[in-house]
Amino acid sequence: MSLLLGSLTIGIILALLALGVFVTFKVFHFPDLTTEGSVTFGAAIAAILIVNDVHPLVATGIAFSGGFIAGMVTGVLHTRFKLNGLLSGILVMTALYSVNLHVMGKSNIPLLTDTTLITYFESWGGEGQVNVLGWLVPASDLSVLASVLAIVVLVSLALHLFLKTNIGVSLRAAGNNKQMVRALGINPDTYMIFSIALSNGLIAAAGALLAQYQGFADVQMGIGMIVWGLASVIIGEVLIKNKSVGYLIVGAVMGSVIFRLLVAITLRWGMNPNDLKLITAVFVLIALVVPGYLTQAKNKRKDKKTDYA
Repeated sequence: MSLLLGSLTIGIILALLALGVFVTFKVFHFPDLTTEGSVTFGAAIAAILIVNDVHPLVATGIAFSGGFIAGMVTGVLHTRFKLNGLLSGILVMTALYSVNLHVMGKSNIPLLTDTTLITYFESWGGEGQVNVLGWLVPASDLSVLASVLAIVVLVSLALHLFLKTNIGVSLRAAGNNKQMVRALGINPDTYMIFSIALSNGLIAAAGALLAQYQGFADVQMGIGMIVWGLASVIIGEVLIKNKSVGYLIVGAVMGSVIFRLLVAITLRWGMNPNDLKLITAVFVLIALVVPGYLTQAKNKRKDKKTDYA
């Protein structure tokens, strides 16, 4: 049961990453590789500030700002300097590796003895145990899970409300049809820069929370996170047939949790932890390929019914 709770908690924390990927990948159709650097950047900023006695909530907020700035750099490289989108993300991601090392001062910062947001969440639950479906679970673990879920729900709601505002609608319009937006006197490049910045801010916040939950920040922790985010968004899109913004946001959160549970179950079955990235890639491949085959099969059945009619 502890493994399940831990997997659920990590999946919910990384739902923030999935929401960030959703903003760039689904709204602007922009494959942003800055993600892998921003996750670590957020973790590095939060960790070094917490170690130096900055309040963890303030540290997490500054981590969000750091990711926001990193995303702005990617957006500027792509829009102002006309660099290819993938190349822009790769350049910033590569630069962030060195930046993260400078921020942290070393490759790994332990947080086990420091007060983090997770420390506060655990204290709210107390030291007792709670019976959950016949399993005795530490109340502190349930408190962490509930607190992290509350954060993700609030962020998801805020993102949904933002995308319904005039600015949010303009941002979505800029992602769908740049020519039309330009005809209306709106500069789509400005909205793209903002969307990439917002995306990486959320991703950095996910990294900050993940570091506090795991008890350390590591310079390598961002590797493969872009795949995680894409997988979460794709799985959520498959599960949620309604394509409105609110449902897609819920789908991204669900996709992150389900994806984490799938990975945890696979490892529980005895798979080598060294194969984790391979497992992740296989799941993403399945998520990408299977919906297409299902759609083709559905269309073929419709065509046969039409022929018989």
